Amino acid sequence: MNRDHAESRWNAGARAPICAAMLPQFQLPEPLSQRRIVVAMSGGVDSSVVAALAARTGAETIGVTLQLYDHGAAVGRTGSCCAGQDIRDARAVADRIGIAHYVFDYESRFRDSVIADFADEYMAGRTPIPCVKCNMGVKFTDLFQIARDLGADCLATGHYVRRVEGPDGAELHRAADPARDQSYFLFATTQAQLDYLRFPLGGMPKPQVREIAAELGLAVAMKPDSQDICFVPDGDYAKIVRKLRPDADESGDIVHVDGRVLGAHKGLIHYTVGQRKGLEIGGQAEPLYVVRLDAAGRRVIVGPKAALAVSAARLEDINWLGGGFAGPLSAKVRSMAKPVPARLEGGRLVFAAPEYGVAPGQAAVLYAGDRVLGGGWIAETEGALAEVA
Repeated sequence: MNRDHAESRWNAGARAPICAAMLPQFQLPEPLSQRRIVVAMSGGVDSSVVAALAARTGAETIGVTLQLYDHGAAVGRTGSCCAGQDIRDARAVADRIGIAHYVFDYESRFRDSVIADFADEYMAGRTPIPCVKCNMGVKFTDLFQIARDLGADCLATGHYVRRVEGPDGAELHRAADPARDQSYFLFATTQAQLDYLRFPLGGMPKPQVREIAAELGLAVAMKPDSQDICFVPDGDYAKIVRKLRPDADESGDIVHVDGRVLGAHKGLIHYTVGQRKGLEIGGQAEPLYVVRLDAAGRRVIVGPKAALAVSAARLEDINWLGGGFAGPLSAKVRSMAKPVPARLEGGRLVFAAPEYGVAPGQAAVLYAGDRVLGGGWIAETEGALAEVA
């Protein structure tokens, strides 16, 4: 389709209120007609609306999609990300709004840096967060380079976080809609990346984004959201791990924190810290939870809920975005958890009160109110109660 014809047809059908609200969202110097914006397009409604809003500013807009995986059922399944139908949806949106669209094959890079790491983390008894690893690598490193090679003034994404210009530079803040906030998954964003990134949806609730997509005639307006682990088509992550690591189902002992052997487990990959169901060790006086995974000894350590209490955690690879900030902070140790008061002593995160469900392999993200100060990977935890096992 001729680009001028596509833009003319699309602009004629758009409603004025959308135009009035979009100009300041990309935080670029005027005139925007002299700017170039690259948009990371996954094929979902969020990134599609970002591309549409970017095009409406008058800036030259280029959509880029990374093909990250292609296994079987995922290719034709909607609600995934960066594969099959999603790539076709991204291209259809780009055609609709009249922008250039490029697809780059990063399947092998994604497999080596994200999927293989996912399997290795489970094998080591940790609970991985592949979305963060993807953002750290393929999306916010390789995609950054692509955007810069294309001469873009910024890279815009559909993440629900806010980029705020502070007195000392760009700051990362939680989204205005707490139900959609994705700041936990972006804690590893570096200051240099944050200077270049734009998150135009951070101030919007999701229903408004879908309304904009519908008003602009985008076919993805009601497309389901992608699942958290995009490369697991059926939700069976253990199957993915077994495929890459055939010894993943090696059994071992289930051991109580007091040292008693209570039974046998079917492989560490089937258990996570805080898990209660699926232990298959009945006849206990009180409910038992997974307290720790001992990969070296192939043991699942279990205990009462009180044994899950953690007083502190050692963090690795801390990324700090707080500049000279030295005030009180809060920490979020799971994506669905609420931030709790804590203090950072070097690489040691100390909780003001015992915290539950803190798992090695997860991230501890640090906040000052809505501002993301950074975070690190949980390497070890310190139990509030002494363990025997």
